[in-house]
Amino acid sequence: MKKFALLLLLAGLLPACRPFDSLEKNPNLPAQVPPALVLRGVLMDLHEGAWNKEQRWNQYYTINYNYYGNNEYDWTAAPLRYTTLKNVLKMEEEARRLLGDKNPYASLGKFFRAYFYVWMTQRVGDLPMAEALGGTENRTPRFDTQKDIYLQSLQWLDEANTELGAFAAAGDRGLQGDFYFNNDLRKWQQVVNAFQLRVLMSLSQKENDPDLKIKQRFAALVASPATSPLLGSAADNLQFVYNSVYNKYPLNPDNLGFDATRQQLSATPIELLKRYRDPRLFVVAEPAEALLAKGAQPTDFAAYQGGSVGESMGELAARALRGEYSYINRNRYYRGYTAEPTVILGYAEQQFLLAEAAWRGWIAAPAAGFYHEGIRTSFAFFGLKDGDNPVALEVRRDGTTRQQAFTVPLQIEAYLARPEVQLGTGRQALEQIINQKYLAMFMHTGLQAYFDWRRTGLPSTFVTSGPGLGNSGSIPRRWLYPASERVYNEANYRQALKRQFGDEKRDNINDDLWALRP
Repeated sequence: MKKFALLLLLAGLLPACRPFDSLEKNPNLPAQVPPALVLRGVLMDLHEGAWNKEQRWNQYYTINYNYYGNNEYDWTAAPLRYTTLKNVLKMEEEARRLLGDKNPYASLGKFFRAYFYVWMTQRVGDLPMAEALGGTENRTPRFDTQKDIYLQSLQWLDEANTELGAFAAAGDRGLQGDFYFNNDLRKWQQVVNAFQLRVLMSLSQKENDPDLKIKQRFAALVASPATSPLLGSAADNLQFVYNSVYNKYPLNPDNLGFDATRQQLSATPIELLKRYRDPRLFVVAEPAEALLAKGAQPTDFAAYQGGSVGESMGELAARALRGEYSYINRNRYYRGYTAEPTVILGYAEQQFLLAEAAWRGWIAAPAAGFYHEGIRTSFAFFGLKDGDNPVALEVRRDGTTRQQAFTVPLQIEAYLARPEVQLGTGRQALEQIINQKYLAMFMHTGLQAYFDWRRTGLPSTFVTSGPGLGNSGSIPRRWLYPASERVYNEANYRQALKRQFGDEKRDNINDDLWALRP
């Protein structure tokens, strides 16, 4: 009887039986969050930063001391963005819970899907898409072809444009948490369409594909400003703005003493700037100490010299110690914590996309107008205008550093009329467009400069050989798939390799993707 009473007492103390799933839930953590909170994380993932390895692969600057890294194209597995896409799904789920099926988060979700799938396919090629993001329901998703990824992405962009336009016209205020445009849906609609121009131009090798309809899509987009608005000026740029507390510009007073003389501008942009006698050179670079010692003045284009990405680290270090290279303009980039925004997708790039489209005959408009507008926009970004422009530099002479200020005269229309700048014909015109686009994207837009070179072979100053590149002295054409695909999704992974490269075991960084083959 005592045992029976004890059992009853214990039974009363034990909790009621609950499903196992409920025991997994942590009562101290939220199970639901506002979609605006998830949106902020996705928006952060759009930003790719400046003065990082990607910008060395764009050949904008080089490192001369291996403690801080190197300039090699040391590519292995691509850093894919499926985690970000899972967050996009969660954002959409939370928005449906609060706002119903039709809401601006769902429309932006289509843009994010297109953006990140294009981001990934440009690096590796075929990818799981239609069957991806299923979690435990499908652990081995099939790979979609790169063509199908682009087709689906273009469809998402069309839908995002239409839906965002409708929400904006109706005055929808459902979006919250947008730190780029303060929840302005019309601004996002412009970004969606500008991004579609970028995607279409990235497929220029496939301009005659009957399914993609590249030329027709591009022309229709440009011809419909009322329903498919584009960026109207640099004020519409999608850009990451830094602050002095939490999100500091990568170069700032905190690291001036560590790396200011461990990295210098690359020869790739400096040679272009010298060719065009372009005053942007004085804004981004400092004159080389050794050239000043020989009598050059800080205002002389001949006083600037970039380090070649192809040079070995030993050679770069030795020449840097001799003062033969131009360092990064410390007065502009290291003086404070908010040197400049980092543009993710901007008006200048859009104008050069339109110029190239006009050159290719995709749109019926003079290429020169777009080309000139892109250059003017870039000058304005760097603070250059008609007249005398004040420039301040940290000038090194005889091993000492002193600040020197001077003015750079500029007449923009005269610059545009120079024979080397004035838009020519044929291949020369394309080279001028890509060169100026490359200069305008300095430290911006992730790897777009590299992608342009990979697609067109331009700028011609891009260094394509030398021991400093790694990869047996050449630039790779793609990334490898992550090891997780080979380990956990092997059958589909092998099938994708065979379909793309003719060999189920060929995952090679030197092979061209489908989109790059004529």
